Amino acid sequence: MTGISTLDGPRGDRLAYVHTPGAGPLVVFLSGYRSDMEGTKAVHLEAWARATGRDFLRLDYAGHGASGGVFEDGCIGDWTADAEAVIRHVASGPVLLVGSSMGGWIACLLSQRLAEIAGFVGIAAAPDFTEDGFWAGFDADQRRAVMEEGGVLVPSAYEDPYVVTRKLIEDGRENLVLRAPLPMPFPVRLLQGTEDEAVTRETALRLLDHIDGPDVRLTLVKGADHRFSDPACLTLIEAAIAGIAG
Repeated sequence: MTGISTLDGPRGDRLAYVHTPGAGPLVVFLSGYRSDMEGTKAVHLEAWARATGRDFLRLDYAGHGASGGVFEDGCIGDWTADAEAVIRHVASGPVLLVGSSMGGWIACLLSQRLAEIAGFVGIAAAPDFTEDGFWAGFDADQRRAVMEEGGVLVPSAYEDPYVVTRKLIEDGRENLVLRAPLPMPFPVRLLQGTEDEAVTRETALRLLDHIDGPDVRLTLVKGADHRFSDPACLTLIEAAIAGIAG
């Protein structure tokens, strides 16, 4: 296993990443909200990339996994800047962005900032979830708590309850990508499970409709959930990457 490297992030946090050198575009795995680079998909894809000789990068945003910082201090804009800093440090050519859940939103933002994009693979991509998920689902008391007290505690299907902060909501509004066309003049493959309890197929269709590009495809997988990590789903992810990277 390649060891973890670190880099000083844009806000002074130590950012952890693992780079597996190889050929082709740099495949960058961007993990989801409160997830990290030790997740099933990230580790599986690293092993696959090594076995097939592909250049591969996985990383932790500040406040996630092995990186420094406090999760509650972060937001979409911060975590996008973290990913951008690591990618610019590692990449020597085109990058292929693979974004899972929140990582799909971050990939959308990065696709507008990085000069050389080989393609984008979205896995249960969750663009704009702070506004269309959290805020839209909050009742009046929760909204008041966010705006007046700075945050609200919400339950999680996967872990202990966590705080959604005012900073996360307000910053999310500055980084929405589903309100205007999203130029992506490169291959895009969106993968979505029909039994996803966190991201609906309607979100996948909205993203499909907003992406402006010549080669954009959405694959719906009947029965797959938000984790999208069983052997069949992992094989689909591999195929999507290989179909773009060659």
